[in-house]
Amino acid sequence: MADGEKLIPINIEDEMKSAYIDYSMSVIVSRALPDVRDGLKPVHRRVLFGMHELGVRSNSSHKKSARIVGEVLGKYHPHGDTSVYDAMVRMAQEWSLRYMLVDGQGNFGSIDGDSPAAMRYTEARMRKIADDMLIDIEKETVDYQLNFDDSLKEPTVLPTRVPNLLVNGASGIAVGMATNMPPHNLAEVIDGTVAYIDNNDITIDELITHIKAPDFPTGGIIYGYDGVKEAFHTGRGRVMMRAKATFEEVQGRECIIVHEIPYQVNKADMIKKTADLVNDKKIEGISNIRDESDRNGMRIVYILKRDAIPNIVLNMLYKYTALQTSFSVNNIALVNGRPRLLNVKEMIHYFVEHRHEVVVRRTEFELKKAEDRAHILEGLIIASDNIDEVIAIIRASNNADEARANLIERFKLSEIQAKAIVEMRLRQLTGLEQDKLRTEYDEIMLLITDLKDILDKKERRMQIIKDELQEIKDKYGDERRSEINLAGGDLSMEDMIPDEQVVITISHAGYIKRTPLSEYKTQHRGGVGQKASSTRNEDFLEHLFVGTNHQYMLFFTQKGKCFWMRVFEIPEGSRTSKGRAIQNLINIEQDDSVKAFICTQDLKDEEYVNGHFVIMATKKGVVKKTSLEQYSRPRQNGINAITVRDGDELLEAKLTTGTSEIFLGLKSGKAIRFEESKTRPMGRNASGVRGITLANDEDEVIGMVSVHNFEDEILVVSEKGYGKRSSIEDYRVTNRGGKGVKTISVTDKTGGLVAIKNVTDSDDLMIINKSGIAIRMSVEDLRVMGRATQGVRLINIKGNDSIAAVAKVMKDEDDLEEPEILDIEVDTENGTEIDTNEPDDSEE
Repeated sequence: MADGEKLIPINIEDEMKSAYIDYSMSVIVSRALPDVRDGLKPVHRRVLFGMHELGVRSNSSHKKSARIVGEVLGKYHPHGDTSVYDAMVRMAQEWSLRYMLVDGQGNFGSIDGDSPAAMRYTEARMRKIADDMLIDIEKETVDYQLNFDDSLKEPTVLPTRVPNLLVNGASGIAVGMATNMPPHNLAEVIDGTVAYIDNNDITIDELITHIKAPDFPTGGIIYGYDGVKEAFHTGRGRVMMRAKATFEEVQGRECIIVHEIPYQVNKADMIKKTADLVNDKKIEGISNIRDESDRNGMRIVYILKRDAIPNIVLNMLYKYTALQTSFSVNNIALVNGRPRLLNVKEMIHYFVEHRHEVVVRRTEFELKKAEDRAHILEGLIIASDNIDEVIAIIRASNNADEARANLIERFKLSEIQAKAIVEMRLRQLTGLEQDKLRTEYDEIMLLITDLKDILDKKERRMQIIKDELQEIKDKYGDERRSEINLAGGDLSMEDMIPDEQVVITISHAGYIKRTPLSEYKTQHRGGVGQKASSTRNEDFLEHLFVGTNHQYMLFFTQKGKCFWMRVFEIPEGSRTSKGRAIQNLINIEQDDSVKAFICTQDLKDEEYVNGHFVIMATKKGVVKKTSLEQYSRPRQNGINAITVRDGDELLEAKLTTGTSEIFLGLKSGKAIRFEESKTRPMGRNASGVRGITLANDEDEVIGMVSVHNFEDEILVVSEKGYGKRSSIEDYRVTNRGGKGVKTISVTDKTGGLVAIKNVTDSDDLMIINKSGIAIRMSVEDLRVMGRATQGVRLINIKGNDSIAAVAKVMKDEDDLEEPEILDIEVDTENGTEIDTNEPDDSEE
């Protein structure tokens, strides 16, 4: 060791701690966070001040960027030239700042993420709005500090008239904290600030009526308002941004055209990622993407496939791409050198406080200047009143110092006044100049009185702040760019799924699927039908329902439990696919099976659930009515819908409005008609009341119909393929619990009754055999007959086959083909098709 040196042992943990704290404080205070008063970080402030000192203002010519960067680097900001140039470039990009502070000339990058040209090629100057951020800086309105080498002074803050922090926002990552403030509309911010000045106790909710929401430079849509409100109230929140899109037809193809994208989204990256998603089949329905943006504006064209639904594709784009992005607001700014989380009112408060201090300091500076000038003028007026004597004293003096001393002694002047008199020009001795002195003195005395009044009265200072803000608003205020969509919220699954009609099929073994209704074709009655499903051995389709994707589905099982699901949650399958086991979708017991399902509208709509009822019927003829409201709070493991007695099982459940009439059909060919009002509403756990008396132990209820439109007809189908429709009026209204009347003549040829439905001419009928063959036919092909007839053959039954399920579907004009007689048999083993005989139309 050299002489005079010594080692001091230091605990490394303590040293690391203190060094890291020093570093983090330095980053927080003098690099990453903006000041609450002027909304600038040190590098931006230094760039603007450096340009101001260089004289590169809005009214001067552009100067090379390298010249400006060199000035800032050499005098105020001892860091990399890239950091300074990048900060300056960002202030000149219209997609980065809502109100640009730098006027750039040359290539300053693009929204596609292209980098700007090197600083030796580009030129810049300040914009007018930046001039207004530095106005009055020479009037001692702000504090100065020494620069890095103590050779110059730089301002600690700018005396800005523009509420820049709110208007342009800021983002920065410090150590242990970060800030992310959205930009806002200048006109709105100034209206809010003026409202705050008028009433310091204004609430944030009242401020929001002026400052409605952030306003992003790239426009777009603010989707949903909860996050905005939260950010205004707390300083933290999540603002959802969406691209602005329209639908157009270009060369005969449907297209989605995007004109504005969310803030801080790189357009080229977004298009590339979207193309990758389309190629990976994550997004369906897009055949091509073109970027047709030019100097006139943005235009991204998504060309759709012929069968795509534009709204659905757009929702997919919102969900999976940057066309919908959130902006996480985190309003952390430096207040008196300390980082603080601020709500919108506090940010306005600190800005107004800063403006107030600037106005006070500016007034004090102007007052001192005016008083100094008045003091000199007083001396000059004394001199002009005694001009001959003054001239004699000056002529008699040997030098200027002696002249000053003699004048001070003779006229009781101050040093400054005497100096001004000695340095007076001869032309100031003319009468006109003397009058000018007196006029100037009177004006300055008025100014001094006015300035003192400003310093005495706070309301006058506040009025000045308001007037200056109004001036800024008139100069730079503009319309909002970002639209506000108050109804928006997080994208739910249903936004991604078209609300189309689907056929839901459930097989005997409990396999379920949904298939678009358009996959089924209309046939003439008497046809054998198309293959509807490939089922497993010994399995057959037992239930078939029609609903739409967005409806809610209530499943009722034979044990009397109810489960809840959305239709779109049912796995989609083709017409020939097997489907998924219900056990895998709902927590149904092993020995239970789904017997009925109801499609309902929104279960959160109180008026809807209180105005509707569920009517259930069991095989043994018991009926029960319960309010739909009792089923609007589903549980994962299902809820009890009805207590089913031993030996019985739930058969049907229907949705009614409380004014329907109920039909129950028996296997033995009888049916009963009674008013729904005859059964009172009961709780979910009740077991119900008698609906119909069975003929014998072998007999059972095969179906229930609820009718509220009395122009409907009743259609019945027997297991051997016979069916007919009769008028509702053929069935008299009786009390519930009776034995019913004959609805079809049951014989060995017809087999027992399997289905009872209410139909109209506009319905289609879907009949499925246990072997899996389906036929779709039009109800209007069946003529209305009397109650006691046997009916006509609807479908040819082969061998021991019989009808498994009958369902009615709404006729869809687009789906219909010309009615044709199709008579084919599908061998489920090998799929061969064999022609068979003509249908039998025998009628009794």
